Amino acid sequence: MPLPLGPTFRDTLAEAGRPLAGMWVCSGSPLVAEICAGSGLDWLLIDAEHSPNGLESILAQLQAVHGYPIQVLVRPPVNDPVVIKQYLDLGVQNLLVPMVNSVADAEAAVAATRYPPSGVRGVGSALARAARWNRIPDYLARAGDTISITVQIESDAAVEAVEDILAVEGVDAIFLGPSDLAASMGLLGLQEHPQVRTAVEHCLAAARRAGKPAGVNAFRPATAKHYLAAGAAFVLVGADVALLARGSEALAAEYIPVPEDRATDGNAPASY
Repeated sequence: MPLPLGPTFRDTLAEAGRPLAGMWVCSGSPLVAEICAGSGLDWLLIDAEHSPNGLESILAQLQAVHGYPIQVLVRPPVNDPVVIKQYLDLGVQNLLVPMVNSVADAEAAVAATRYPPSGVRGVGSALARAARWNRIPDYLARAGDTISITVQIESDAAVEAVEDILAVEGVDAIFLGPSDLAASMGLLGLQEHPQVRTAVEHCLAAARRAGKPAGVNAFRPATAKHYLAAGAAFVLVGADVALLARGSEALAAEYIPVPEDRATDGNAPASY
């Protein structure tokens, strides 16, 4: 029997009736991904832009989390049609495309997920897990409906173009990256700066007017709650590697004396 494809992140956002909370999965470990998939969170983001993930490890993580009641997005390292084609063929249904700074960037991301004549995705369904090796009837005809596209707004240029980016057909949602946004504004490491918050809130309002969901990366609970109150439909509130780093540091602080010259205030940077 053909294996059905599940609902997309777009579908889940539309049906949830509340904001969705998720976390990064950056370790490259299928075991860690499976642990996180059973956490009770709404969604995971498997990252390949700043994490040691290649095609094989992404595939292993998709297989590890399959069957858990959680949505999974994957972020490629670049907005490139060849890379996106490979991800889609692996069975990635939900893409988070980084550094979308213009309408042209957004249109390119959408085109990479569509077969001709609507786009430029190469045809290889008989070889692809996405089509379950051609066990899914009419996959080629309806593949576009099985994929959701979230684009990242993470530069001052993208903020200026956000209304037009939101209007691109096929863009299902936007996601704000305050760390890169701060850097592009000359505020490196200051993603809590009032100017950055104002830019994020401007994009949240633009998404609301456009009738499309917007999400934000926010590790600090107070920041996440602030953006949720401002209209964010989904948030990333932690990362597997960050949780392990802070947890292991807490164990060390509890049991190992720290020389005075190495003492810190215990606060890690808020940027991801």
